Amino acid sequence: MGKNLLFALDIGTRNVVGLVGKRIGDSIDILAVHRQEHNTRSMLDGQIHDVPEVAKVIAAVKNHLEASVGPLRRVSVAAAGRALFTIHTRAEIETSLSKTLTSDEERTLELAAIQAAQKQLAATKSIADPGSYYCVGYSVVSFSLDQTPLKTLEGQRGKLAAIELIATFLPRQVIDSLQSALESIDLEMSTLTLEPIAAISVLIPPSMRHLNLTLVDIGAGTSDVAVTRTGSVVGYGMVPCAGDEITEAISSKFLLDFNVAETVKRRLGSSKSRKIPCTDVLGIKHKLTPKEIIDVISPDVKELAQTIADQILVLNITPPQAVLLVGGGAMTPLLPEFLAEALKLPASRVGIRRPDKSAGMVKIPDELCAPDAVTPLGILKLADSRALTFVNVTVNNQLLRLFNLGGLTIGDALLTAGIDVRSLHGRPGLGITVSINGQTAFIPGGNPEPGSIHKNGITAKISDLLQEQDVIEVTKGANGITPQPPLHTVAKIPSSYNITVNAQDYVIQPKITINGAPASTDTPLTDRDRIIIYLPTTLEDVIQSLGFSPAPTRFSYTVNGQPRLYSVAPHFTVNNLPAELSTVLHNHDTINIIAPSFPTISSLLGLNETGNEFITIVFNNSEIQIPAFRYTILLNKQPAKLTDTAVNEAYIDYVCHDQSHPTIGEVLLAVDFDPRKLSSRTQVTILHNNQPAEFTTLIHNGDQIQLLLSKETAVKE
Repeated sequence: MGKNLLFALDIGTRNVVGLVGKRIGDSIDILAVHRQEHNTRSMLDGQIHDVPEVAKVIAAVKNHLEASVGPLRRVSVAAAGRALFTIHTRAEIETSLSKTLTSDEERTLELAAIQAAQKQLAATKSIADPGSYYCVGYSVVSFSLDQTPLKTLEGQRGKLAAIELIATFLPRQVIDSLQSALESIDLEMSTLTLEPIAAISVLIPPSMRHLNLTLVDIGAGTSDVAVTRTGSVVGYGMVPCAGDEITEAISSKFLLDFNVAETVKRRLGSSKSRKIPCTDVLGIKHKLTPKEIIDVISPDVKELAQTIADQILVLNITPPQAVLLVGGGAMTPLLPEFLAEALKLPASRVGIRRPDKSAGMVKIPDELCAPDAVTPLGILKLADSRALTFVNVTVNNQLLRLFNLGGLTIGDALLTAGIDVRSLHGRPGLGITVSINGQTAFIPGGNPEPGSIHKNGITAKISDLLQEQDVIEVTKGANGITPQPPLHTVAKIPSSYNITVNAQDYVIQPKITINGAPASTDTPLTDRDRIIIYLPTTLEDVIQSLGFSPAPTRFSYTVNGQPRLYSVAPHFTVNNLPAELSTVLHNHDTINIIAPSFPTISSLLGLNETGNEFITIVFNNSEIQIPAFRYTILLNKQPAKLTDTAVNEAYIDYVCHDQSHPTIGEVLLAVDFDPRKLSSRTQVTILHNNQPAEFTTLIHNGDQIQLLLSKETAVKE
């Protein structure tokens, strides 16, 4: 293939058109043309549905052209499809006043804007999977330098260059199927553009773009729309219906095979009076007049026109100054009239255009002077322009074609291959949080193992630039593990110690539970575990952990005919010294547990052994206490004292005698004074608070009593 030879393919829904040309100065000389229809409906709405079948047709076109011009290896194509998505974006770069701007710097600015559009697309919520969309073309809306609008930046000088641009995107599936068809016949996609971009380059040159014009490329499956005003292309759109809708209407209304209906539709324009013969699916032959057919399909044509008009108004807000119709579907009868009506434009402002006077072509062959030749001519015209090109690289044995937006890096290739660049570093393992005796502890996750990148066998970085045929090998990093440490590596475990209880040796070990269940020091921990570690250290906790009960022993009695329970706690000694349950134990302590014994009657009844209350008096200058109460006690019907032991299940009866105001006689009895031991000649004198008193005189707390005897008699106190 010669150095200046250009090969373009318009792979449409109905047919494939191939052009070969050669650049001569600013024009292109068309050397060969071939058109071939698809054998089946292998394409729908501009998208390939049967790759092998489409590849056969492309191969036939390629072989026919090669017979005239020689081998063809690289081809320029245009994309179409239902899911066209456009983004209006802006970018700017700082420039130097010391030198004029070059075309390379202008190109850099364009690519920066495309990358900005890609970021906008990635952040949009309008599409389910933005990462599956490719940029398939773009149009510059305007350049500016230091806020001054310019047609081009080349040769200018300033501080801040800016661009406004419309980038168009299609699903990756549309592009991948196109690439697959080309690769299967050894063709390499050299450039890619969008069908309306190609068409507008032929019919609306920059000198016409100050007008508010709309170009509609009506194919078989889609109707592509482009709008110009103020010197630029300001919008692209797509309607997922076109000529096939009219063919299907004819097929349905006259019961014709689709291909027969397509033939009938094409003959409408050339058979204004003659009848068109056809045979329906039942084998019945018909001769239909064009008017008869047009009357039947008129509602469908009007609906198609309205759909296109709606898309124009979405892009342009108001009706444009004029509408230019191209593509095979533009020949549909009544379509220009209905479209003018829908847009409220004069009929003369909507017309079908042919590329018979297109700038940039040396001469257009007669077979291309038709509305459906505009797009293939545009693809050829843009074949060596600033259309998107590709870089072929391999990532982990996967062949990738990357759109060369300039400065492609290994990171771009990884994203296209679906490899998350973050996975190269691995993620740290998730840490766990546990509670140890109410205190929170955090155990971090394991460190990740870094991955590696090699380009052509040499260690590389994500930011390294890519070249054609580079081979990238990527090893993903390994994520850090989530820890499951054994308990003893996280918490301090108290040491066990030895004690002796009632002459028996024991080892006191820490008690461990995790989430309420018994655990050991080697139990692996998980997130949110609640750990309790407890070493018994008090006498109460230790004897309970060993199975001894510190609880009191209960005895039952019948007191004055009523049942009564009485609890007696065991006694404890630690190292032979009395101890309480709260006593803290240490290694090698000796503990004795003394079983409880029966209580005394006074303890059972809650009485002091000599009475609960006393009256204090001074007798013969000495302070003495006299019980305020006196008790009569029977233990199992036998007389008893308060100090006697109350055996279990004993019957106790007692009576309390009130002695809160005793007499002097009772005081004398309390001091063991027995008047019977005195001789008859002994004179007894009793003074109560220094006043003479009798044996029956009542006394009170704090009284003074003096007992005076004659000299002949000795009184024992």
